[in-house]
Amino acid sequence: MDGSLEKFAGLGTWQVQSVTESCTLHDIGPDYLVMEYVDGTAIKGPLPVEQVVRLAIQIAGALDEAHRSGILHRDLKPGNILVTTSGATKLLDFGLAKLAAGADSETASTIEGTVMGTPAYMSPEQAQGKPVDARSDIFSFGVVLYEIISGNRPFEGTSTAHVLSAVLRDEPKPLQTLPQLERIVMRCLAKRPAQRFQTIAEVKAALEQVAAKPAEQQPSIAVLPFVNMSGDKEQEYFSDGLAEEIINALAQISGLKVTARTSAFAFRGKEQDITKIAEALRVRTILEGSVRKSGNRIRVTAQLINAADGYHLWSQRFDREMADIFAIQDEIAQAIAGALQVRLSAEPTPLQRHTPNLPAYEAYLRGQYYRPKLTPESQARSKECFEQAIALDPKFALAHSAYADHFLKLAAAGLLSAPEAMHRVREEAQKALEIDPSLPEAQAMMGIVAVVYDYDPKEAKRRFRLAMAHDPVSPQVRAWYGGFYLGAAGRFRESEEQFAQVLKDDPLNLLSHFQLAYVLVAAGKEVGADEECRKILELDENFWFAYLMHGVSQIEQEKFAEALTFAEKAYSMAPWSKFVIGLLAGALVSTGNSSRAEVLLQKLRSGNDYGFQVGLAYYHYICGELDSAADWAEKAIQQRDFWAISILLMKRLWSHPRWPALARLMNLAEEVG
Repeated sequence: MDGSLEKFAGLGTWQVQSVTESCTLHDIGPDYLVMEYVDGTAIKGPLPVEQVVRLAIQIAGALDEAHRSGILHRDLKPGNILVTTSGATKLLDFGLAKLAAGADSETASTIEGTVMGTPAYMSPEQAQGKPVDARSDIFSFGVVLYEIISGNRPFEGTSTAHVLSAVLRDEPKPLQTLPQLERIVMRCLAKRPAQRFQTIAEVKAALEQVAAKPAEQQPSIAVLPFVNMSGDKEQEYFSDGLAEEIINALAQISGLKVTARTSAFAFRGKEQDITKIAEALRVRTILEGSVRKSGNRIRVTAQLINAADGYHLWSQRFDREMADIFAIQDEIAQAIAGALQVRLSAEPTPLQRHTPNLPAYEAYLRGQYYRPKLTPESQARSKECFEQAIALDPKFALAHSAYADHFLKLAAAGLLSAPEAMHRVREEAQKALEIDPSLPEAQAMMGIVAVVYDYDPKEAKRRFRLAMAHDPVSPQVRAWYGGFYLGAAGRFRESEEQFAQVLKDDPLNLLSHFQLAYVLVAAGKEVGADEECRKILELDENFWFAYLMHGVSQIEQEKFAEALTFAEKAYSMAPWSKFVIGLLAGALVSTGNSSRAEVLLQKLRSGNDYGFQVGLAYYHYICGELDSAADWAEKAIQQRDFWAISILLMKRLWSHPRWPALARLMNLAEEVG
């Protein structure tokens, strides 16, 4: 190859300009190495997953070549990795490289205690000036891989000190990529060297396994609600519950993308082509089935369909006694896994959940059936069912957690005061955790209580870290994390990223679209919020939360006539909501109808109903009376109103002199956004 000879100055600094997987270090004398001219551009993300994996394998191979020659790079970063016009990678600038310990022990120890390298890409031990080995380069490789996947660095800061502190202390934000690829990155980024891959060759081998299953070939499935063939409408909950438990079982299979229940069940009773359903849910296979229950006997028919051509991949009939229902769920999930040729993962180990008795399980399924319907009637039915499930099996942790969420929904809908509701949320979540300390849903419930009622961000962080520690993270837990933790902390960009993953897994979840709309309004992205509200109403025109948030978005855009239309609709569906009353009264005043607004305001001012303070706060905010808005917001916070967190929607208050004090009352960040 064309090149020149360069004498390197001292054993501690190698002047190697390029090491690639296809070349070796040509030692042509004791003091010389070959230098190569490289024509290419620095690697930069975000890149498509397939390209990331292909380039990462090449980079790992180049680094492996250096390590096997006894060289540590110590300054691995995107600027030192070029991609040539042919698509090959070149690893450059070994200006800080050194002989690995063992290759020359005297040289290896000459600069320990000196921090050298680029801060954002240093390993923790490198940042502290401690001895380094090949695992330090593996950490830097993880940083590079994270950046070319996401387009962002895992460790950020406004100064070198802040960046180094993040490297030493902070955990990276989750990546929105293939689970297998994310696990590789996060293992590379382990703070302790012993917890990382021990050689770059191991990293390369793991990446090659990901490459063997490209993203577009990733198995994916949606489980549609099973058809109730029993002739008894009351048995529909059982059919739904069976499908939901199969979803939960399939979600434990590594490498299989499973659409969440909410989105899959949106197609209940709709005569649509399987191909169109699969396209809407972005999956390659569909499981549909039917359930016929007669006395103590049950017949389940399931069929797995290739969405591309409509052909059956697998079908089977199960005739069992009702006592075998849990075995049926496991059997169907295993059969589907085999049909999709997906290997059950040894890591992470699926959570070992308590197996409830059958009557308790049936009651739980009925509660789950009514749980998403945010009407007083459906919530009353849901409450009754969960109470029955718990009475029949007090050790049924999931029933306790679902019961906690029932009270959370009552508070959010304005159907129960926060002191009453949050006491019950805490109580039921604690009971669930006494039974199953690792239950993610219950940990998230405790995190929500910490945010909206205790105003305790440290406890919220601890609880949500526990909730998000399980793999896979359910869309519901991720939505709670994105909305109640990140959103409430004013970390709107990160919250949006979480909801992107939630809606990828559960694209038809109405509450998740609503929570994302809330975050977008707070972030000043009202057009995006309007789009989310339209998506909700296309799916369910009776979901009053969508009209509420649509109205709030129009207020921020000073489109008061449009805001009035949406506020009227929300009020017609939820006249008990104090926040809705405040929205409607403000929209009326803004469109010249002060007399009707005054009638509504009298309902707030004259009674002692819980939550009227937040309604008045939002009314005065709309009217531009920010001092009064701040007064009532302070009262709502002191009352610990569930909707007090809505002060994050009142963006003009952020620059008001009272804002720092209001933020401190809830332990919110004073700098939002």
